[in-house]
Amino acid sequence: MRSAAILAASTVLCKIISAIFKIPLFNLIGDEGTGHFQVTYQVYTLLLTISTAGIPVALSRQISAASATGRPGLVRRYFSVALPAFAVVGLVFSAVMFVFAEELARFMWDPQAAMGLRVLSPAIFFVCLVSVFEGYGQGHQNMVPTATKQIMEVTSKLVVGLAVAWYLIGLGATSAETAAGAISGVTVGLALAVPVMALLKRRMDRRLYPDRLAASAGADDYTRRRILYNVFRVSIPITLGASFMNIMTLIDMRFVLYRLQTGAGLGNTAAMALYGVYSKGLTLLVLPSALITPVSISIIPALAGALAAKRIREAHSITLSSVKVTNLIAMPAAVGLTVLAYPIFNVLYWGSDPVGPTLLRVFGVSSYFVCMQLMTTALLQANGHEKIPVLTFPVGGVLQIALDWFLVGNPDINIKGSPIGTFTCYFVITMLNLAFFLAKVKERPKLLPAFSGPALCTAVMGVAAWAVYGLLERLLYGVLGQGRMAMAVCLFATIAICVVIYGILVILTKTITRGDLRLLPKGERLADILKIKD
Repeated sequence: MRSAAILAASTVLCKIISAIFKIPLFNLIGDEGTGHFQVTYQVYTLLLTISTAGIPVALSRQISAASATGRPGLVRRYFSVALPAFAVVGLVFSAVMFVFAEELARFMWDPQAAMGLRVLSPAIFFVCLVSVFEGYGQGHQNMVPTATKQIMEVTSKLVVGLAVAWYLIGLGATSAETAAGAISGVTVGLALAVPVMALLKRRMDRRLYPDRLAASAGADDYTRRRILYNVFRVSIPITLGASFMNIMTLIDMRFVLYRLQTGAGLGNTAAMALYGVYSKGLTLLVLPSALITPVSISIIPALAGALAAKRIREAHSITLSSVKVTNLIAMPAAVGLTVLAYPIFNVLYWGSDPVGPTLLRVFGVSSYFVCMQLMTTALLQANGHEKIPVLTFPVGGVLQIALDWFLVGNPDINIKGSPIGTFTCYFVITMLNLAFFLAKVKERPKLLPAFSGPALCTAVMGVAAWAVYGLLERLLYGVLGQGRMAMAVCLFATIAICVVIYGILVILTKTITRGDLRLLPKGERLADILKIKD
């Protein structure tokens, strides 16, 4: 649980820093530059997942087993064999991305993305090295290396990426060149992470294996070939599973750009600009899910432990609280993004294409199902049905691609069709996960109360958001004008008022309990502050 808390906290922090990076960057590089940035990053993400997704998990499992059976020499040999092996893997994928950058860019219907792909190509090599150190740390139940890598990468992306983008804009660089410069922060951050990971490993070894002679025992019967076989045997299936959604996202991106140009009849520049607007909305879509990630991570071991010990009442309580907490966070976030889509988009991305708020309204609704998909997947995994999400993800992904093909290719709909595909994807995955959960898990609590209370409070808050913003708009626009500043004042005042209204409602209606808050970081302390009792 401590390890999960460290990783969850770093994940939330990284999501926040990433949003801080993307919002000013997307304003700097404009809609077209945002499109180039997103295409480049998505190609990199797929190659990165293929080359590294299974390394930490596979290596951590082998190292954990060797350490638990008192064979420190085997622990050291796993690391010494894996590091050069995956360095070669990283070099190969980096070379592929660099040499075939133009072909990959043309395949994605964005020839100008080739420059960004070349800038990012060394990052795959560095992250392969870093992943071996991550696996070593996780094998010793130490999540600090993983959290450190995440924070270093995203912080470098923020500081270096924004600085380079600002500098290139001053030189009069094109949007594609500026996007490539902005993404260089990822490569720099991962390069800097390699020596830091080595230092963390050295400190860990000094603490765990102070006796060097004893630390060499227990590896005599493990050859290099056997070690590589063990690592790849575990990592390849994990990689295939992790790569699926990235592959679907990449295919979806290609189809959207392809259909905008061949179906909707737009030129490359106009298509990239519209896809850039779509990417801006996508950044806001995933923000609420960052708050659900810690809950979904923490309930898996807690629920699995309760079920294994036959503590059914405790398992029911954890299940009910996890679904309720997800609804308490995801419902108001979704309604807020939908009701206040126009001011939110225009305050964050002033001067962007007018279609932006329309896209964000659909993304707002979708954000709820993104969160519920995370939670329902975690519940299935904790109950021993981890194979079911592997079946439901493809169904949603295929539907998204099919809808994008038909809707985006319609000149009257074009980019507005893509959020509809995204909504359908996560809605279907969530509904299928829930259906399987209800069918497969016989001993389960009644989930209706976990939905009804949050839904009632959210409905009142949504009406309040619409009314308060409209009232403030009429009162303040005459004083402050109708520019971005006036809109920002009205927006943030509305959000503050609605947070208070929502907080009062969930406490007065006893929708949230002390048990629910225990699933959140510092939940007990928060319950004491709010005077919420069991």
